[in-house]
This record gives sequence, C-alpha cells and structure tokens, in this order.
Amino acid sequence: MSDTAQATDQSTDPIAELREHAEALERRLSEVTQQADARLIRAELKAEALHAGMIDLDGLKLLDAADLKLLPSGEVEGAAELMSRLKRAKPWLFGGKSSSSHATPPPAQPPRQKLATDMTDDEYRTARAALLKHRP
Repeated sequence: MSDTAQATDQSTDPIAELREHAEALERRLSEVTQQADARLIRAELKAEALHAGMIDLDGLKLLDAADLKLLPSGEVEGAAELMSRLKRAKPWLFGGKSSSSHATPPPAQPPRQKLATDMTDDEYRTARAALLKHRP
C-alpha cells in the first residue's frame, strides 16, 4: 500500500470509532432517560395513590403505566383521573379517610363528677369515706 492509502485508513478508523462510541453513548443516554422517566412516573403515581386513599400500594401493579406521559413540570398527565377510575373499578383497594387528615378532633370535656343523688348507697358510703380520709 502507498503511504497515502495507509494514512487514509488510519484517519478513518479513529473517526469511525468515535462515531460508534458517540452512538453507543446516545443509546445509553436514551435508556437512562427512559428509566428515570419511568421511576418518576411511578413515584408520582404512588403520591397520587396515597392522596386518593389507597390502602396498599401493590394495587398500582394493576395499572398500565405505559400510556402515561410525563409533563415538563414533572407531573404525570392524567394521574388523578387514572386513580379516580381505579377507585371506581376496584374500591376495595382504597380505604376511608386517612388518619392524617386535617379534621379537628372534638374538644375534650373535663370528667364530670357523679352527684350524690346519682349514687347507690354503697357508692355514696365509699365516696364519703374517701373524702373523710383525705380531710385534715
């Protein structure tokens, strides 16, 4: 071979090698991006399921997440509607209100002492003896 032909072969080999490497990196980047999007979709679905009152998150395995799209804002398009449909179709996966709701508990009422007129004779004697015992 002539020197020019060898130089051409050597110069194309590194370029072709770099192109192959760049294509492999682009394929890997695409795979990693798809995996990250799938993880983010699963996380958003879990959050939406908890918000909807799902008892066991294993119920998410019943959903087909392939049709879901991730919006640029990071939210899953149609996740709330999907949970609503799942809640109608399989209501046993969802419980009542969560104990972490923002409802206020009823106000505490101080214990009411039993009046002497409401006591039986034995209760009255016991209560009177307890009062007299603590008297100075």
